[in-house]
Amino acid sequence: MLNGSLGGACGNTSAVLQSLQTSLEKRASVEVVHLASDVRTPEQLRERMLMAGAFVFATGTYWDSWGSPMQRFLEQSTELEASDVWLGKPAAVVVTMHSVGGKGVLSRLQGVLTTLGCSIPPMTGFVYSLAAHLAMREAPNSAHLGDFWQLADLETVAHNLLEAASHRANYDTWVVDRRNPHRLWISPGNAIT
Repeated sequence: MLNGSLGGACGNTSAVLQSLQTSLEKRASVEVVHLASDVRTPEQLRERMLMAGAFVFATGTYWDSWGSPMQRFLEQSTELEASDVWLGKPAAVVVTMHSVGGKGVLSRLQGVLTTLGCSIPPMTGFVYSLAAHLAMREAPNSAHLGDFWQLADLETVAHNLLEAASHRANYDTWVVDRRNPHRLWISPGNAIT
């Protein structure tokens, strides 16, 4: 589990992840990395990630995007694109938000993960909002609660993620330039004016 929220181990996203972790630990061992406080780069985490059979990416919603710890992690993961770290491994995405923007963050992050090489099993994207949390607390018998993601839905996320992890395929990749993904490709001498 890669927690890319700004709150790290003490935030709302971590609290949601604890519920998911409980569900996952019924069938798997789980390691949680809080990217806000963990100073290791993806390359330094490579051996741990190679051993993982699946991933959970989690973040809060910050100005219609994921947290800066997640952004930094993704930027540093460029060298690992289409590698055995990610290729074909199922990934779930958990997003928290106050009121809006979380679904967009979920969809965009799933897109990035497929480009890295992960697969996205059905019903493994989850957005939990303060608005839904308050609605469930204030109106627990409302007929409309079925329209909100609820913490109980994390059981489905865990189940589908683990089912996908148990069925591996032999995927192929496109060519990836691994020589130096950070090289300068625009210089003053070749800039277009």
